[in-house]
Amino acid sequence: MLSLLTAAIAPALALLCFFYLKDNFEQEPVSMVIRSYIFGAILVFPVMFIQFAFHEEGLISNIVTEAFLLTALTEEFLKWFIVLLTVYHHVHFNQRYDGIVYATAVALGFASAENILFLLANGLETAFLRAIFPVSSHALFGVVMGYYLGKAKFYPERRNLFLFYSFFYPVLLHGLYNFILLSQNQWHYFLIPFMIFLWVLGLRKVKKANETQASYFDAAS
Repeated sequence: MLSLLTAAIAPALALLCFFYLKDNFEQEPVSMVIRSYIFGAILVFPVMFIQFAFHEEGLISNIVTEAFLLTALTEEFLKWFIVLLTVYHHVHFNQRYDGIVYATAVALGFASAENILFLLANGLETAFLRAIFPVSSHALFGVVMGYYLGKAKFYPERRNLFLFYSFFYPVLLHGLYNFILLSQNQWHYFLIPFMIFLWVLGLRKVKKANETQASYFDAAS
């Protein structure tokens, strides 16, 4: 059991540390990051209930609705909502990059809990692929979400637009990820390039958030 829990949680914690340490300025309190991670883990249970209810009622009729509505919309909305509710207005959310830290923490808390349940059902032999694909993708959806939440926080004149982007783009990317898995028998031929794209996109958002913050500090000095 210990080895299973380690295999399930370690990739998410490694990714969380990676994005946390990418903050080139004032790093967030560890207690706040852990708090966001725990909130993300708790979200697995309402998501499971919603998805179970939809399947039981026969409300999912095709791959597109399952990929984009049941999975992507449900999961990303709840992650987005919990970041807005618990962190967005907090005093420690005081830099552009902070959105990336907290949204990624929520996303990786969710990925950790989901991974534990999956490995319990399917065994440790699936741990490597889970780390490479689902856990990493949740982290990168969180990076995109957090990037636009940071813009919404510090560009009040365009806040509503950036809040929309912070929700829309993760849902779109997550839906495309799910659609590839559900629609392709040889899914790895399509998913590997998509994951490379996600990593490039995510790291560019990280770099841009840090560069914008650097410009702010230079202007203020």
